[in-house]
Amino acid sequence: MRLQLNRRLLLGAGFFLGLGGTACAQSAPARNLTVYKTPTCPCCDGWIAHMRQAGFTTTVTVLPDLQPIRRSRGLPDALASCHTGLVGGYLVEGHVPAQDVIRLLAERPTAVGLAVPGMPLGSPGMETPQGRKDPYETLLVLRSGATRVFARHNQPA
Repeated sequence: MRLQLNRRLLLGAGFFLGLGGTACAQSAPARNLTVYKTPTCPCCDGWIAHMRQAGFTTTVTVLPDLQPIRRSRGLPDALASCHTGLVGGYLVEGHVPAQDVIRLLAERPTAVGLAVPGMPLGSPGMETPQGRKDPYETLLVLRSGATRVFARHNQPA
């Protein structure tokens, strides 16, 4: 009888410890970021530095053409920018601020990922010596290809 009781206690404790480990894993999303960029884009390096400063571990792959990666992940061509990142099952296209990626990973919406089309001045990696900051939006890219505004940046007061 005592052996059965100890076995039940051990199994129960293991079960609850396993649940605790799962909860911890879910509360701290992975910050492993794979970045694909072309060899001629210096602003991508600025964005990568921004992401590293925010705690992301980055792996960089230089490719001559990023379109196959974007298409395979469902990103419409109209949203393409100069670099593509993959993190936590999401695509991150262009100069998306780290805080938007952190929010995406915390909220986990059903989506392809985030995009900042073009190269807006004042976005991460697109800073200017004069400090010029153009207003821009981070878009949530839905699986249908449609978008909705995820965040607004550098908006006039």
